[in-house]
Amino acid sequence: MLTIDDRFTQDHPGSARIAVAGRQSFPDGVTHDSRWITPFPVYMSQAEGAYKWDVDGKRYVDYVVGHGAVILGHSHPAIVDAVKKQMEKGTHLGGSTELEIRWAEAIRGLVPCAERVRFVSSGTEATLMAFRLARAFTGKDKLLKFERHFHGWNDYAVVDETQRGPGVPAGTAGSVMVVKPEIAQVEEILGKDSDIAALILEPTGALGSMFPLKPSLLRELREVTRRHGVILIFDEVITGFRVSRGGAQLHYGVTPDMSTHAKIMAGGLPGGAVVGRADILDMIQHREDSEWDTTRRVAHPGTFNANPLSASAGTTALEILSSEPINDRADALAERLKLGIDDVLSRGEGGFAYNVCSNLFVAFGLEADFDEDGICATPHDQLKEANDVKVMSHFRKALLNEGVDVQGGWSWRPTAAHTDDDIDFTIEAFDKAVHAMRAEGALLGSRPVVQ
Repeated sequence: MLTIDDRFTQDHPGSARIAVAGRQSFPDGVTHDSRWITPFPVYMSQAEGAYKWDVDGKRYVDYVVGHGAVILGHSHPAIVDAVKKQMEKGTHLGGSTELEIRWAEAIRGLVPCAERVRFVSSGTEATLMAFRLARAFTGKDKLLKFERHFHGWNDYAVVDETQRGPGVPAGTAGSVMVVKPEIAQVEEILGKDSDIAALILEPTGALGSMFPLKPSLLRELREVTRRHGVILIFDEVITGFRVSRGGAQLHYGVTPDMSTHAKIMAGGLPGGAVVGRADILDMIQHREDSEWDTTRRVAHPGTFNANPLSASAGTTALEILSSEPINDRADALAERLKLGIDDVLSRGEGGFAYNVCSNLFVAFGLEADFDEDGICATPHDQLKEANDVKVMSHFRKALLNEGVDVQGGWSWRPTAAHTDDDIDFTIEAFDKAVHAMRAEGALLGSRPVVQ
């Protein structure tokens, strides 16, 4: 019987060949950390609906979905048509366009906190701008973030509970405080330190809901940050327009001062935004006052801000989201997938699937524990062990062998383009992948793990 690696190598000769050239140009041979797997990455060639194909012609049911940027399905006809029409008019007009206003109005019509919008090109840029605006508005220097919560790769965002991140100046890291997502710790810190400008968090929990938060915490954070004059920022790069058409803030009924967005909001093209209270975002606004404009205003250039191609794709995607039950469809498919995975795990390995709307994860070898809100209540340290990076990377290869692609082996995101048949195929593929891992003793529940 072939091992998972042997079958992977056998099934992907084209990717193995291309990877040789990739390693000459890129560190690790890839252009995104989560695409790195051994012995080589899979090179994709095209995508449509819920599927994508690699260079060897193999089809996958796709749950990576553009790293979460696609919820309508790949190459949605309306988005393709909109981008084609705009491309004929120009890919970069070097000026303001009516299309960017339409895009902003679509966002403002969906996101509760979006009194103002400022476009950027990525989620990392969005969080960086949100930090700067919060500091400028409050006149305070420090930021507060929760451990494991991901906010891109800018210098402030990569500071975590164990290190400041290679290449990050000590002074920068010293302005970021990292705490557990617990209201008592937040209360204590805000009560002692008056120099904190903002608190940022992923509102459904770290890593796009892998480490879920109780919705009640959001309400508590809203109250305590307002009381202490601290800007509350929801990082909705992943949750925005997925957890609901208006993101987690609409879903849970808690309105932050600002939120950061990317991925779905640009319809599968590059694009991001900071949205929020008018008085905060108007720190960018000129006032025709020399002292304000030169020393206090937050300057913000950006060659590809509101690029017309991204604006056309994003506007089209959001207008579809606002008029069709896209989120409900994706949520229902995630629930169906969760039940199927649970059934597979109950017959052998143990463990369970859990989700927040259409963000779904699997915890191998653990007993299911859910609170009264249906949120996974398993301690985060246990969830982290169950999602061991080496194990899940190997599991991703086992899934690829069976025709399913999942980001990192751990993040499943159904789209409105997936069908019940796709879910049934995926559950069968999951079962086969689990059996292959068990045969190698490679799952956490069946030690030893892959070295």
